[in-house]
Amino acid sequence: MNAPAVTPRTPFLDLQALHTELAEELDEAALRVLHSERVLLGPELESFEQDWAGAVGAGAAVGVGNGLDALALGLRALGVGPGDEVVVPSHTFVATWLGVLHVGAVPVPVDVSPVTGGWEPDAVESAVGERTRVLLPVHLYGHPVDLDPLLDIARRHGLAVLDDAAQAHGARYRDRPVGGLTDLTAWSFYPGKNLGAIGDGGALTTSDPQLAERLRSLRNYGSTQKYVHDEIGWNSRLDELQAALLSVKLRRLAEHNARRRDVAARYDMALDGTELVRPLAPAWGTSVWHLYVVRTPHRDALREHLTASGIETGIHYPVPPHRQPAFAGTSLADAHLPAADLLAREVLSLPMGPHLTEHQQERVVDAVRTFRP
Repeated sequence: MNAPAVTPRTPFLDLQALHTELAEELDEAALRVLHSERVLLGPELESFEQDWAGAVGAGAAVGVGNGLDALALGLRALGVGPGDEVVVPSHTFVATWLGVLHVGAVPVPVDVSPVTGGWEPDAVESAVGERTRVLLPVHLYGHPVDLDPLLDIARRHGLAVLDDAAQAHGARYRDRPVGGLTDLTAWSFYPGKNLGAIGDGGALTTSDPQLAERLRSLRNYGSTQKYVHDEIGWNSRLDELQAALLSVKLRRLAEHNARRRDVAARYDMALDGTELVRPLAPAWGTSVWHLYVVRTPHRDALREHLTASGIETGIHYPVPPHRQPAFAGTSLADAHLPAADLLAREVLSLPMGPHLTEHQQERVVDAVRTFRP
């Protein structure tokens, strides 16, 4: 009797393949930390911070514990606190909103374009009020935000700009790297990011020396001198192990992002003529394709069809922030954000990553093309 055929698995993101490719270098970095005298705030972090700041065109980088801490610490360093307002996108991971709430401020959501998932400048300016302190754009899915109109709004209204680049490692805006273009840029090094740790991690980049020094204090209990605490701070430090591992991956980031662009280009060509709404890469920048997100009103049925074919997918994001149970009973829950609701119903992330093979991608495309709603 013949054994039943096993459906091959196509992973959403193949981290195992990434770590296998870099195994020798990662092992060497981990052992170097293991045999060193420092596990926090040591030479590995200093080296990574210097290299990361250089890579993104900033004057300094400050490593912290995770991406949410990066957002909250960045807002705190900018002086944002209770009663202040921060303008945020309606369609984003909830951490963007949580960072605002963690410093006691109020997120003011602005709905996004249902076509691009990004902000329209006129809508952002309309949301600016007397208590607004910061604009917080998100470089969603690896695509750079059109920053110049937002920076112009910020200048005219006396606001700071903190951009969330958790999905945009290596992206470029008008041929300039994302990360040194605003007052502060927040990063996440969650393992699934284009530049991911093997654990949690985050950072902020800035070209303002005073902001960088304040952040170094805030991440370390409000201290720059041991047992002397100038303010109420956090315990949020990117550790030596993660910094060493990130340094290894940083050396290959440009190559891996180029592979992602190749994957996106193949999807664009192969999915032409299907009912899917394909993502639009912005004309003003270079995307790093953290995700390849399509849209269809038959999202759930398509996802079930792909799952049955052994193809893993994601939804970024199935519940918009204002619909989260955490905000039930608050004014945020009453926000009218139709584009965010529409995207939550229709977006589907197809397998993407530097190790997605052409054969695996062909299987994805074939499965999409055989789908009948």
